[in-house]
Amino acid sequence: MSSARVIALTPSVEFDAALVRKLNQMGPRYTSYPTADRFDGGFGAQQYRAAVAGVDPAAPLSLYVHIPFCASLCYYCGCNKIITQDRDKAVEYLDYLYREIAMQGSLLSGRRRVDQLHFGGGTPTYLSDEQMGDLLATLRGQFEFAPDAEGEFSIEVDPRTVTPARIATLRSQGFNRISLGIQDFDPAVQEAVNRIQSYEQTMEVLQAARDCGFRSVSVDLIYGLPLQSVASFGPTLDKIVAARPDRVAVYNYAHMPQLFKSQRLIKAEDLPDADTKLAMLGLCIERLTEAGYVYIGMDHFALPDDDLARSQREGKLQRNFQGYSTHADAPMVALGVSAISAVGASYSQNEKTLSAYYERLDRGELPIARGIELSADDLLRRAVIGQLMCDFELDYASLTLPDGVAAADYFAAELERLKPLEEEGLLCIGSKGLRVKMRGRLLIRNICMAFDRYLHAPRVEGPQPVRYSRTI
Repeated sequence: MSSARVIALTPSVEFDAALVRKLNQMGPRYTSYPTADRFDGGFGAQQYRAAVAGVDPAAPLSLYVHIPFCASLCYYCGCNKIITQDRDKAVEYLDYLYREIAMQGSLLSGRRRVDQLHFGGGTPTYLSDEQMGDLLATLRGQFEFAPDAEGEFSIEVDPRTVTPARIATLRSQGFNRISLGIQDFDPAVQEAVNRIQSYEQTMEVLQAARDCGFRSVSVDLIYGLPLQSVASFGPTLDKIVAARPDRVAVYNYAHMPQLFKSQRLIKAEDLPDADTKLAMLGLCIERLTEAGYVYIGMDHFALPDDDLARSQREGKLQRNFQGYSTHADAPMVALGVSAISAVGASYSQNEKTLSAYYERLDRGELPIARGIELSADDLLRRAVIGQLMCDFELDYASLTLPDGVAAADYFAAELERLKPLEEEGLLCIGSKGLRVKMRGRLLIRNICMAFDRYLHAPRVEGPQPVRYSRTI
């Protein structure tokens, strides 16, 4: 594939390698605004309780549960995880997690309805069938779950850790959506990142999920891993297209060994160069859109009849810490070490280490380490960025602006920053709002960055920490 090639295969996305190369830069993924690096230790349990008190008691909830354990280390991983074969660690963790669930349940009294549940990790299936069943029963003892046909109850699964029988058990326990980590089927790439996972093993799990009635099956791929090339990644895409999962996430590997120790085990000389990575991205877009997948945004693709695609067409798509969602407007209560909640006009994050998490709970405290209370300006900018990320447009009339202030005046500096991107053909700036063109959809993070007040605040002198991955 030529690095200068322009691909415009569907009315949902256009890939121009030269443009991406020119505009690619470090920037946030905007799973929240303000982003998590803006949280501070001045926000604690008292502020969280105040945020909960301000939420409509009738509002449905979204729950996130973090299971941090993995049996083996994937070198590329940047998640908060604990590598251990000692299963007793999970027993201890669950004891503390139950304490946190009880505290949150008491705070959110009235058995509020849960419309969305997501188990992430780590590896959630590190837990045994019995442990998973007990954990779900504990959650149901504190909260009222929506019926299976209405709620979205998802779990991340490492196909190496489960059998078809385990998949059937997960479905019977109430999960109706499943996400399978794949990354790449190429054996050399798998060995380079310490994740050996056969195609046959993965397809067996995927088929089991379908046979058991999971409503949606999604898979994760990564491009930019060591020893990958356009030629080597093609067969993996062939297999994915043939399997036809409901959703596909294609993530760009961000090599940041200064932040993630496990990535130091990857040989830098084995990583594909920038042009190869761009060509791999172009191949992903070409193959998936040819196969009928809709480009949702960022790294995500979905079949046209999937809930994400339908929600986007209806203008109901949202975004939260789990990515694109159909329920992200619900207050999110996050449970477990390092988990991030989004309740009312606030974000809060639990302690990042097990020792600190346990210590807080031993003192009878919510294990909140830091967070942020959102100002009116934060809320306004969050709405702007959310619209752009999900709808690829911004309608000024939908914004809650200060009385008597026009959007064009409030965001005068931001619109000025966007002019060079408009000249590049990424978007149109009109009197009633903005519209992102097909050419600009892959670079939506660049567009959103123009509205990020924190990014454009005066910089503190001295070396700046590397906080973000590249926008593409």
